[in-house]
Amino acid sequence: MEWLSSLGFFGSVLRVLILLLEVVIVFNLLIVVHEWGHFLAARWRGLVIEKFYIWFGKPIWKKTINGVEYGLGSLPFGGFVALPQMAPMDAIEGKTEDARQSYPPITALDKIIVAFAGPLFSFLLACLFAVIVMFVGRPQRLNTDTTIGWVKPGSPAEKAGLKAGDKILKIDGTEIKSWDAPIDSVRERIPFSQGPKILIEFQRPGETAPRTVESDFEVESGTWFQRTGLRTIGVIDSAPFKIGEVKANSPAALAGIQKDDLITHLNGEAIFSYAPLMFYFKDNPEAKAKVTVKRGAEVKEVELTVRKPDVPAGYPLPMHGMEFLPLNTDAKDTLVYPNWWASVKQSSLMMFRTITGLLTPGDSVSFQHLSGPVKIGSIYYQLFQEPQGWRMVLWFCVVLNVNLALLNLIPFPVLDGGHIVMGFIEMIRRRPTVQVRALEIFQTACALLLFSFIIYVTWFDTWDLLGNGKGGEKDPFANVKSEDIKFLPPPPAK
Repeated sequence: MEWLSSLGFFGSVLRVLILLLEVVIVFNLLIVVHEWGHFLAARWRGLVIEKFYIWFGKPIWKKTINGVEYGLGSLPFGGFVALPQMAPMDAIEGKTEDARQSYPPITALDKIIVAFAGPLFSFLLACLFAVIVMFVGRPQRLNTDTTIGWVKPGSPAEKAGLKAGDKILKIDGTEIKSWDAPIDSVRERIPFSQGPKILIEFQRPGETAPRTVESDFEVESGTWFQRTGLRTIGVIDSAPFKIGEVKANSPAALAGIQKDDLITHLNGEAIFSYAPLMFYFKDNPEAKAKVTVKRGAEVKEVELTVRKPDVPAGYPLPMHGMEFLPLNTDAKDTLVYPNWWASVKQSSLMMFRTITGLLTPGDSVSFQHLSGPVKIGSIYYQLFQEPQGWRMVLWFCVVLNVNLALLNLIPFPVLDGGHIVMGFIEMIRRRPTVQVRALEIFQTACALLLFSFIIYVTWFDTWDLLGNGKGGEKDPFANVKSEDIKFLPPPPAK
């Protein structure tokens, strides 16, 4: 849909509206299928069905068909099927007349089946999406190299003795398979580590036996609008690069650096990503650096400085004038065709580890790190804009449906898992767990607590969406494009 942007303002607005419509359709499909599971199970077991609603709150639209009121609510927080014989929540569902006494009772097995049907349908939908992904593929965007590219000075990693070039093998006994995969990666295992220390096994170049160190960690504090950070140790991945462009008259051009050159050393030390160069000049803007440049078979050392560009006027950051091009730029275009069950299994493991992290004391993962409708919608919006975005949307639907199924099985009273637990208790006791009125009050209170939690995470999601969770004044140079930055020729020598 990039061609729409060429139509000017109207085309750009139309493109945004189409993207938003795609997000709404996909997001609500997940809700409809989940609630449809409850609906079909209730019909099968002969339960009374009052309403089938997508979203909550005052209805925007509603229509009664065969005794069931179908509607669209005004609060985009999921949906529900009103089943008064299960666990009524009149205050939440908007019911004004209590006719429960005229409904025949249902068995505990009926309650368990109807409650379980929603997560089951979500899981089956995840399997369907996983099968589609298995045939159409999805872009592979993983860095399977676990070599450390840069260690932040003064960080826990540096204090533990880790260096750039070390290859991480295990974290807390878990074998590490990549740097940024959803599971069993450096990016996943460090934030989800537990205990006062992180045990890291690594291989240093030139050594035969691996080493093991215990590292501390850092956690960035949050604010009233920003989430607390996750555990970090101060390392980034190795990203071999070459020079993609050298701006005319820039410090790099004056030093003799050219396009396609490789920078291998900084001040005599081997570097494995462009980060050491970037952070060196950030911390030492007035300093000169000796960089080793490889051009084909030729290797030479040049002296490099930084200065502020001349255009745009007032640009605050000193620059060297180089743009870095990762050597594996084509990796993101590689399509993989994962086995459908492997996709579902991986998504389930991701959710299981998240829940485990939430319930483990001392873990940096907390409830504020979960995502609500705003965050999920923004992810879909971003994915739809990418060239291969539709494939990534299909894969994300696998993850989200598995999450929806497992989260709803948590034994919290207002969730499906709560209904299942109460059904089993009723089956064992051979009588209802609590009185209907008491159950309604308890369910309503739990529903309000759940809505409060959704509002809580949506608060952080909204700040992330508006300003990356940082707040503060807007940077006047934030939207300056690389092609707009220019250096003027130096004045002639006297």
